[in-house]
Amino acid sequence: MNIDDAIAQENLATNGGKKRRPEWLTRNLFTLSWVSFLQDAASEMLYPILPIFLNTVLGAPAAIVGAIEGAAEGTAAATKLASSWLNRFMPRKLMVLLGYSGAALGKILVALAGIWPMVLTGRVVDRLGKGMRSASRDSLLVQGVSSGARGRVIGFHRSADTFGAVLGPLLALGLLAVFNNEIRPVLWVAVIPAVLSTLLVLLVRDDQPKQPKVVVPAAHDGNGAVVKPTSPMTANLRTALSVIVGFSMINFPDALLVLHLSQIGFTLPEVIGAYLIFNISYAVLNFPAGLLSDRFKPNQVYAIGMLLFAIAYGGMAFTSDPTISIALMVVYGAYSAVNDTVGKSWISKLAPDDRQMWAQSLLQGFSGFAILFAGIWAGLAWTLGAGA
Repeated sequence: MNIDDAIAQENLATNGGKKRRPEWLTRNLFTLSWVSFLQDAASEMLYPILPIFLNTVLGAPAAIVGAIEGAAEGTAAATKLASSWLNRFMPRKLMVLLGYSGAALGKILVALAGIWPMVLTGRVVDRLGKGMRSASRDSLLVQGVSSGARGRVIGFHRSADTFGAVLGPLLALGLLAVFNNEIRPVLWVAVIPAVLSTLLVLLVRDDQPKQPKVVVPAAHDGNGAVVKPTSPMTANLRTALSVIVGFSMINFPDALLVLHLSQIGFTLPEVIGAYLIFNISYAVLNFPAGLLSDRFKPNQVYAIGMLLFAIAYGGMAFTSDPTISIALMVVYGAYSAVNDTVGKSWISKLAPDDRQMWAQSLLQGFSGFAILFAGIWAGLAWTLGAGA
């Protein structure tokens, strides 16, 4: 009998033979899934139109557009890395609340912007909030959930988050049609789901005990020698972090795939449609990816993800056929689901229960810097290759 069967039998026995919802479907999971769905819908309403707003409305050159995004992502990565340290001074729920509040405030600043430096401020505030909330939110998601079910928890949450990413561009397209292609009203509408997501955080439950600072005397063995405390950074955890972060350093950003589609003849609506198909694939496959990481070893499932990445990018390099390209975008969505969901699940299973936030902050912080590095070198390689 496996873990799931045992839990199911126990639930039936303790509930008079009636089926209960699985133990991993917690209140925090439902609440935080709605929070992420609304916030991602707001963010993805802005993401496709923000470069156009900066360039055509505010007159910012392309170099400024790139610098703003680089500063925003660098801020998010640095804050993610520091979030475990910040948890010493504030509880996780407060960090999540401040994080989503920062995202909402950032979107308000963007909507108010009359000059590009204000957009820069808004984007940095937005990503500062993302960095503060991400690891603390993910540790709250797995709070009270057994290790064998954490893949499903993370996969369920990532699906909700990514369905927001599907809804956001659709809303943006619809609103642009309603407002005669005026961008600023769309920016203001995006504030609404961002504020709602912040208010929903108030329903989250945080069972993390307060940890007052206590000076613990050094332990000694029988011979009087000092015994070093056991580090939560086990060899398996170090290996998993190295693999995931190392792969992030060679991972081309999604924007280059979108650029490739436009260069092989896709029109702007077709590019947006292909991007939506990618997001739908990503959203639908997050939960199955998490389920696989609970059924099998996460490193094996992650290896399948890297194979999917190779198929998607290798295939794109050798075809300009629209149908095959769309199919490869579906494959790339599957890779993204595995990379994100299984990566977080893998780390969650290896880290001690009381160090989940620490482990996630390391994963997400170092991965953020690795992705930033990958964007720089991949963009340069792309430019040099196009000029050759």
